[in-house]
Amino acid sequence: MTTTPTDTATLFSPLTLRSLTLRNRIVVSPMCQYSSAEGFAADWHMAHYGALAAGGAGAVVFEASAVTPEGRITPDDLGIWSDAHVESLARIARFVASQGAAPGIQLAHAGRKASTSSPWKGGAPLAPDAGGWQVVGPAGMPWAESYPVPRALDEAGIAATIEAFRAGARRAREAGFRIVEVHGAHGYLVHQFLSPLVNTRTDRWGGSFENRTRLALDVTRAVRAEWPADLPVWVRLSATDWADGGWDADQTVRLAALLREAGADLVDVSSGGAVPWQKIVAGPGFQVPFAERVRREAGVASGAVGMITEPAQADAILREGRAEVVLLARELLRDPHWPLRAAKALGAEGAWPKQYLRARG
Repeated sequence: MTTTPTDTATLFSPLTLRSLTLRNRIVVSPMCQYSSAEGFAADWHMAHYGALAAGGAGAVVFEASAVTPEGRITPDDLGIWSDAHVESLARIARFVASQGAAPGIQLAHAGRKASTSSPWKGGAPLAPDAGGWQVVGPAGMPWAESYPVPRALDEAGIAATIEAFRAGARRAREAGFRIVEVHGAHGYLVHQFLSPLVNTRTDRWGGSFENRTRLALDVTRAVRAEWPADLPVWVRLSATDWADGGWDADQTVRLAALLREAGADLVDVSSGGAVPWQKIVAGPGFQVPFAERVRREAGVASGAVGMITEPAQADAILREGRAEVVLLARELLRDPHWPLRAAKALGAEGAWPKQYLRARG
């Protein structure tokens, strides 16, 4: 990892991870669009990700992309479980790269939180006659009372899941992505194995810290082995379950150090999502301390996320050495050109598309 911060506008200094150099430290956080049919990227994705790349971000990480059909949150999720998905993704990744942003993609499996309708369709679990499917997880514990009971993955099922992540990484490489991120957060499958509130197994995949982290590490190693050696692998973690007896920041730091040894180059630090009774204490930058601990105590680059909305706020996080990048989500939905506005506010040079130069003031 090579960093070249300046005295001012650290947000707009480059960051090099392996051979990839980001033009700035602003990253588009993965955000589900629920706009696919059978997992294929569509015109919406081109417009959405294209606008974000033209808006000046350093990297654009595509939404959670299911590595298996049953790993989708909804039937409308983006997918990467088939070679047929590659070209629709490649078309958009090429455009993102042409705008100077690094295209990335998040590999995901929803586990017991799968088989629901999209948010604007109610977000409820789908019955089999409504297009739903059998969900899986570490144990037979549903997400909530109204949700289906998951089938606990056996050894063969776990091995197949790891292989699905590996194959997803291969397809991401073929599609031209420059960053691949393993989704180990927000109560989805990898996080389900991490959390003692969800993972009640008594075999080698549950119980101790070493057993509960085995899937996250095996998936990361599989992805790293498939991914080009000169390109970075990221992992997103939920730093805490926000619930007594759950996964917590201390365990996150321990795992982050192991992920670094397994070949991860950056840990994207979010929180929550494992159980519906979580009690999140939210506020501007509320998750930044988790990213700071990972960076300082685990010795791996970190990404800060969560209610980061103002240019000076984002710049301070980086200038103070609390993270390597900031990941913005809702703020970029409100304003895809936030990076250009932030550059002006901080007295830095924004990555304006030549077509928009007449608007630069």
